[in-house]
Formats: sequence, C-alpha cells, structure tokens
Amino acid sequence: MSTDTALAAVMAAAARPHAGAIRARFAEDPARATRFTFRAAGLTVDLSRTSLDDTALAALHGLAEATGVLARRDAMARGEAINATEGRAVLHMALRGTPGVGGSAETAQVAETLARMRDFATGVREGAILGATGERFTDVLNIGIGGSDLGPAMVARALVGPGDLPRVHYLANVDAHAWAALRQNLDPARTLVLIASKTFTTQETMANARLVRGWLAAALGEAQVSAHLAALSTNAPGTAEFGIPPARVFGFENWVGGRFSLWSAIGLSLALGLGWERFEALLGGARAMDAHFLHAPSAENLPLLLAFVDLWNGNAMGTTSRAVLPYDERLCRLPAHLQQLEMESLGKRVGLGGALVSHATGGVVFGEPGTNAQHSFIQMLHQGTRVIPAEFILVANPDHAEAASHRILLANGLAQAEALLQGRDAPSVAAEMRAAGRDAAQIAALVPHRVFPGDRPSVTLLLPRLDPASLGALIALYEHKVACLGALWGINAFDQWGVELGKQLAGPILAALEGGAPPTHPATAAMLAAIEALQA
Repeated sequence: MSTDTALAAVMAAAARPHAGAIRARFAEDPARATRFTFRAAGLTVDLSRTSLDDTALAALHGLAEATGVLARRDAMARGEAINATEGRAVLHMALRGTPGVGGSAETAQVAETLARMRDFATGVREGAILGATGERFTDVLNIGIGGSDLGPAMVARALVGPGDLPRVHYLANVDAHAWAALRQNLDPARTLVLIASKTFTTQETMANARLVRGWLAAALGEAQVSAHLAALSTNAPGTAEFGIPPARVFGFENWVGGRFSLWSAIGLSLALGLGWERFEALLGGARAMDAHFLHAPSAENLPLLLAFVDLWNGNAMGTTSRAVLPYDERLCRLPAHLQQLEMESLGKRVGLGGALVSHATGGVVFGEPGTNAQHSFIQMLHQGTRVIPAEFILVANPDHAEAASHRILLANGLAQAEALLQGRDAPSVAAEMRAAGRDAAQIAALVPHRVFPGDRPSVTLLLPRLDPASLGALIALYEHKVACLGALWGINAFDQWGVELGKQLAGPILAALEGGAPPTHPATAAMLAAIEALQA
C-alpha cells in the first residue's frame, strides 16, 4: 500500500458518521477502558478517552506499515544516518546503554564519558574536588540554552529535593535579569559552573558564561577561576581558551541531538544534584522504555500508539494543539521540555524527499501543572469552539505525608478527564438549577452558558511515583513518540534548520545596536530608531 493510499484510509475512517464520538464508544464496548489501557516500563497509559476505535487503529497501523515506522526505528538503532539533512545518526538510546543500539565504537565512547562523569560528580559530592579556597561546592550553575537547559532543568526540578547538595541552578536566558536573580543566592567560593554548549559558540550561552566568569574572577582572582569551571562541549580549543582544563571538559558526539541530550554529558548537572546512583536509575528507566519500543508488538507499542493518537487528533479530527497537564508540581517544567522536543522536531513543512508535505505536521504544545491550569486555560478545553486534546499525567504515590492533599489532587485530575468526556447537557443543567431554586427565566437565560459539549479527547498517563526510573521512562516515551510521528508524516524529526535564520539576522542587528550600519529592513530600522531614542 502506498503512503498516500494509507493516509487516505485514515481520513476515510475519520469521515465516518460520529467518528469523533467518545462517550458512545463506552456504551458500545463495556470493556473499552481495559482494552485501551496499556502498560510499559512501569507506566500506565489510558487511551480510552480518545475517539480511536478498531477501524481507526487498523487504518493507522496500515499507515505505519506503509511509511516504514518500525523499519525506521530499527535503522535508528543500528546507527544509520536517518538524520539525512545533516548526514548524522540518531543514537540517544545508546547514551543509556540500551542493548542492540549503535556499535562498539559508540558503546565505548558512552562508557568512557559516563565513567568520567561518575568520577567527577562523585568527587564533587564527596568533597574530594574542592573550590579554589578549599571549600566544598554547595551550588552548581549550569549555563546553557535549549536542549542544554530545558531537559536537565526539568528533571532537576522534578527530582532534586530541597535538602540535596549541591543545589542545582540553571541559567539560560541572555537577559541579564536572569543572572541578577540567581547570583544573589550564590557564593562564588562554593559555586561550580558548567558551561553547556556543544560548539562553545552559542551566543546566549557564551554571553552568560562571560558574565559569570567575570563574577568569579572579581571574587576569587583570575588565577583561581579554572577551579570553578567545567564544560560540556566538543570544542577543545574554545574551552581551553576560556581557561577550562581538559580534565574538566566532557564531550558528546554529533549523533546526540540537543533536545535528546540530557542523557549525555549535558546531564552532568543532574549527576551532581541527584548523585550517581539516582542518575543511573534515570538512565535505567529510559532504557526500559527503549526495550519496549524496540521489541513490543505494534498493537501494544506505547510510543507508536501515542503517535497514532496525535496523528488521529491532528490530521483526522483537525485539532492543532495539545495541553499537557501534569498533576504534580514537580513536573511544572515538563510542558516546556516537550515544547522543544516536539515542536522543534515536528515543526516541518518539507518531507524527507525535499517536497512540501500535503498534510499537517506538528502541533502547538502548551501546559501548566494541575490544579493551577483548572483556574486558567482549561475553560477553553471544556467550552471553547476549538477542540484541544489534553494529556493528564498523574502520580499515584507522593513523596510527602499529606495524604489528604494528594487525594484532592488526584480527584481533580481524574475529574477533569471525565468532565471533558462526559460534558453536561441542557436538561441536566436545567434540572440542577431547578433543584437549586432558580426560576424558569433564570434557567432559560443561563442554561446555554452552562452546557458542556463533552466528547473532548484526553489521554491519562499514570506513574507509580515520581522517581528517576519512572521519569526516565516517561521522557523516553515522548522521545520515541516523536520518532514515530516523524516517520508517519515523512519528515526529518532530528534536524532544526528553523532556528538558524534568526541567529544569522541577529548579528547585523547587534552590530547596528553597537553603532554599526543600520539594518536594511524598514520595520527593523524603525524599531531600532525607537529603541535608540528611548535609550538616549
């Protein structure tokens, strides 16, 4: 079957009467909740509150076969250059030691880097590696941006506890207000600085690195700065010029994409903040999901099934966005990490062959933790004119003793998913208002405003607890879903040329701000003139 024919079959399944209905699916199939709930690597995923049915799934499996999703998965594991536009392999699975991924050379490189990371992190945590004044490091500052910040910062927020030492901080935005807010809580004599940039030329990262280096030098003296620096980079000459000893430079290969890199040397801040045993558990959770992805049959393969949900909602049902709602405050940065992982990977308009694609790809990812989100944008999910699928992430067992608070949290998460599905019709609203003593005129006026259409799709993911293994599995699940969607849509999910143009244009504009030639575009020139007038 050709790809076009297979995609047409998916769209035909979506064109059936009531193809988007969800409530009716439960009436037709009393076992639906069980049949559409899947488990892997300790995670439980409920797809029953989507409009997928056996007909839709059959068409989606046909599309997966036509587009060679599993063949592309296997090529990725073998280390083939599936990132064709950059001629690179995609081997982030090798970083967690997944059997059967990559070759002996990659395995040896990963083992060597992990051993160096372990020794360094353990040395810092145990006090064998000290600052220039002989004091232990109480704080680690990771300077990076994009994949060198979002993933590690998200994991640290989720797993590093308030009593863990060293404390871990992240500086990404080139806006110096970010550094001003951080530095007031840092002691230069006790702060270890990690500069995370593969090329060691990333403009924002290096600007922040120079600011922080100057802060260290002013407090400790120029000769003492190197004792407080380490680099996560492949640019040995650049790191040496910055004053970082070779033993403090941790590299990674070009088959590690930025948004997939928290498992590499980019995760050194996590090894320092969590300790090596917990960092290894994070890798182990991801490795367990890798094994599931590589070996589970298609009908039970969670990354593939989640990709089917996104494609069905987006291409077949016409949705354009998705809300990610972690009902755990510690996962507050997960939506931001997924924004980069998914939107940078899947925001493509050109297929693998170089032609424009004829179907929608990607989608807007946004979110906030529950229950906060219930008091902001969830209103639109319930009653807005646009259907916005939701993803609820629940944690069964908290790491605090406040059982009552956790029951309220879980009840709200489950209730939101049920409310999006069930909705509330006009007769139910009217009956409720009559029971509350409202008169007929009030009921007639207010019923339309209080009706919920329901049949709004959602997925629920359940973690046993938020520990390194479960979080590692969850992140890997999303990574593999992205790989599946890239194959299903026929795009390269592993390049990111779209970030380059803005970087290139920023150079001349920066030169203009520094007194050089004015920019050529009239709108930019006019705004620059307004800025200069206000600064004057």
